[in-house]
Amino acid sequence: MLPSKTKVGIIGGGQLGKMLIEAGQPWNINYTILEIANAPAAAIANQHIVGELSDRSKIFELANECDVITYEIEHINIEALKALETNGKRIIPSPKILEIIQDKGLQKLFFQHHGIPTTDFELVENASEWKDKLLKLKGEKVAAKLRKGGYDGKGVELVDKKTMLDFTDKIPFNAPVVLEEFVENATELAVIVCRNERGEISTFPTVEMQFDAKANLVEFLLSPANISSRIDEKAKRMAMDAILKLEGIGLFAVEMFLDKHENIFVNEIAPRPHNSGHHTIEACYTSQYEQLNRILLNMPMGSTHLIKPAAMLNLLGFDGIYGTYEITGLDKILAIEGVFVHLYNKAETKPKRKMGHITILGDTIEAVKQKAGLVKEYLGMKQL
Repeated sequence: MLPSKTKVGIIGGGQLGKMLIEAGQPWNINYTILEIANAPAAAIANQHIVGELSDRSKIFELANECDVITYEIEHINIEALKALETNGKRIIPSPKILEIIQDKGLQKLFFQHHGIPTTDFELVENASEWKDKLLKLKGEKVAAKLRKGGYDGKGVELVDKKTMLDFTDKIPFNAPVVLEEFVENATELAVIVCRNERGEISTFPTVEMQFDAKANLVEFLLSPANISSRIDEKAKRMAMDAILKLEGIGLFAVEMFLDKHENIFVNEIAPRPHNSGHHTIEACYTSQYEQLNRILLNMPMGSTHLIKPAAMLNLLGFDGIYGTYEITGLDKILAIEGVFVHLYNKAETKPKRKMGHITILGDTIEAVKQKAGLVKEYLGMKQL
């Protein structure tokens, strides 16, 4: 199919959808989004179906408008997508994969059953089961994750095991959760895996992520990761193995922990463009967004090689600022060579909300870190 003739449907119209559309505009791809009003991607989509992501009738309406459907968020109507796929609609990635990934418990069970290294875990239905399950896990801390509905750091709590055992009223969730052993002093890595219907598979360079401890969001990442070539190849092999076992077609972010003994554990998989790949827009020959467009159009995949070392800084809403806002310091930031600012067209802010990101390129990773330090120093936000 010629790019100019293909109609792509996107369930969701946030910043990921916006950047997917931006990447496809040079090819004149026609995009329709399904999202509520005033979404970041609405201003540049060719068509906008206004509705909830769970609305079966709206998803069917989107399908009638498009040749292929993708999605930029996991919490959508899987049953509607499965019905469409059964009737021959191309949906990438398949809703059968989304059904596993949408439920963090099913995802962990998939890893366990398919020999994909992951941290030890217990599945808990409600608060009354926490005590027995906590006693089965090692360590002083445990990561508690809601099985469904968590997003952008919400639905995840790092808890002290002894406190939870002694004070059951402090248990954060009375709903189905996954309790996972916490990897102390772990390096957090991510590998984006791309696989198309031709069977071609590739990865982007492994990145190293630093998280905002309070919001549990990626705050900063470096590419390439500061790891040995042996660990890098191991991480990429593990990431590709996980996607092949899922029989995945599409673009997937595989998040991993590297412990002090150089063991790697798969943490979670996202079946879509991901925060850990924003930097690829400037840092790689093909961005994660162009790559997904290539997969959706069944075109050959592009080179994922890194052009220059890079960092990506998430532009998060500042503490104490709500509603309308102004980002400050951009005049100084944009004067730095190799710095690129992406804003997500969000009218209002709140603490830790993703408002944009900034990519920093340099000839060496040290030069990147130095520039990133200046960007952090200059970046500000004020209430309007």
